[in-house]
Amino acid sequence: MSHEPKVSQAFMSFAKNAPEYQKIWMETAQRLSEASKLDKKTDELAYIAVLAALRLESGIPFHVKQAKMLGASRDEVISAVLIGLPAAGNVVIQSIPIAVQAYEEND
Repeated sequence: MSHEPKVSQAFMSFAKNAPEYQKIWMETAQRLSEASKLDKKTDELAYIAVLAALRLESGIPFHVKQAKMLGASRDEVISAVLIGLPAAGNVVIQSIPIAVQAYEEND
């Protein structure tokens, strides 16, 4: 059983069909991550919050599994999803079942 989080089908298609762009995207994302002053777990939880607020649910399972590997609890993941509730509205609640399922999967 692999404990590596799986990327979404959309991201795999991006990598397959536009590898030059995907390489640049990943290099940029890595550099931005390195510049962050947040610890890795907090960074993942913040990213989950942004994904939920923007309704980018396909990326949530990957980042929930990353956060879990970094020590995030189930309740912290749910709180990350819901932190955008006042600003983004109830659209974020759509991400709760996706996040919980990803957290509870054993891969």
